Amino acid sequence: MVRNHKFFTMTLTFGVIFILCIAGAVLFPKVAFWIMAGGMLLLMVLFCLYTWDRYRNIKMLAAQLHQFQRSLNRLSLEEYSEGELSYLSSEIGKLATKLTEQAQMLAADKKYLADAISNISHQLKTPLTSMSMMTDFLSSSTLPEEKRKEFTANIRHQLDRIQWLVFALLKMARLDAGAVTMRKDPVNVLDLIHKASEHLLIPMELKGQELVISCDPFVEFCGDMDWMAEALSNILKNCMEHMGGGKKLSVQASDNPLYIRIDITDEGCGIDKEDLPHIFERFYKGKNASPDSVGIGLAMAAQIIHQHNGDIQVESIVGKGTRFRVKLYK
Repeated sequence: MVRNHKFFTMTLTFGVIFILCIAGAVLFPKVAFWIMAGGMLLLMVLFCLYTWDRYRNIKMLAAQLHQFQRSLNRLSLEEYSEGELSYLSSEIGKLATKLTEQAQMLAADKKYLADAISNISHQLKTPLTSMSMMTDFLSSSTLPEEKRKEFTANIRHQLDRIQWLVFALLKMARLDAGAVTMRKDPVNVLDLIHKASEHLLIPMELKGQELVISCDPFVEFCGDMDWMAEALSNILKNCMEHMGGGKKLSVQASDNPLYIRIDITDEGCGIDKEDLPHIFERFYKGKNASPDSVGIGLAMAAQIIHQHNGDIQVESIVGKGTRFRVKLYK
């Protein structure tokens, strides 16, 4: 009511008419009844016009809301410039904007889910098709023993790949759903690096690769040892797979008042400039990706690091190597 210009105008008009009627009745007592009756009739007409205008505006607002509900188009409420309807339209406009944004987010999530299902189906279809063909070959009684062993080993490899894919997808689903509570325990960075690289030492030794670790034994941060080991392990595994024999993989950790910094540098083939902005996207495979790459290891690593109040960056030169820089802010 306080900000309603029309209400104030109506009240002032009513007051002026009432005063004029009283003054007319006093000045002309013989026709005082008709003056008062005419004044009352005029007041009723003005009140009806005011009420009709209010309900017309409310009806227009309801029609706009109905149209918005059907199409989720932009809601235009500029004509309500003052008063209670202005306040109401402003709040409705905020709600409409929020609903529109949520609808757009749901549409984007739906598209992402469809793309994810398509990618997962593709990742599972390839090894399953391969295993199906080799199973048919194994059923042949004329298959040489050497080929039988080769096909059996290949099937085991494909099963291991499917198992890793399923476990990785389950981990990412738990992270997305917020079902993972990251612990806030003291984590020694040197112990973290050793835990993350432990299962990679034998494959690196077989390929003639060297792992060089440079870290102060007293550097620590608060976080979840297991999940951070998962993140660093995925980064290290990615680097190892893109290096040839006799190359060196370096891990260097440092501490400053703002953050813990972990640099992982390889001497691999590097990442193409066009692929750099996308390497942390799920199911993205760059030009230099290995044939067995699924494209979720680095995405999971980035997600875990972000949940530790951290950040990850990458620098790469094709043919010379790649550096991943992890910052865990204090």
